[in-house]
Amino acid sequence: MSVTTTTHLNFRGQARAALEFYRSVFGGEVQAVTYADAHDTREPAEADQLMWGQVRSDQGLHLMAYDVPARLPYDAGVNAVFVSVGGSDPDELRAAWHGLRDGATVVQELAPAGWSPLYGMLRDRFGVTWVLDLEVAGTPA
Repeated sequence: MSVTTTTHLNFRGQARAALEFYRSVFGGEVQAVTYADAHDTREPAEADQLMWGQVRSDQGLHLMAYDVPARLPYDAGVNAVFVSVGGSDPDELRAAWHGLRDGATVVQELAPAGWSPLYGMLRDRFGVTWVLDLEVAGTPA
């Protein structure tokens, strides 16, 4: 058996915008199904929100997202999830960092760290915390 994990992000009305933003940073294609598409619209204002969505890039990024409907409780939490992006190309990592910085709060500037030649952490404009680091031999991705 093989196992694949995918980060699944939950939003309140921002899932499509978030996936489009991540696509603009990492490339790939967004696929989306709205509540209206699925014939599961319970609140007219939520018809165009995402019941299911994802973005996949050629470099291997795969994120899923959906909009939690108003009838369900939603709390984004604090530091509940980090999305960790490890890469072997410093230029690609810097490009992703600069893309994600748009509207973000930098927690740790992208710079050398004790375990990696490049490491940084930021909270993007959607409240998602991203950790980026350059992979080096002998450290987990």
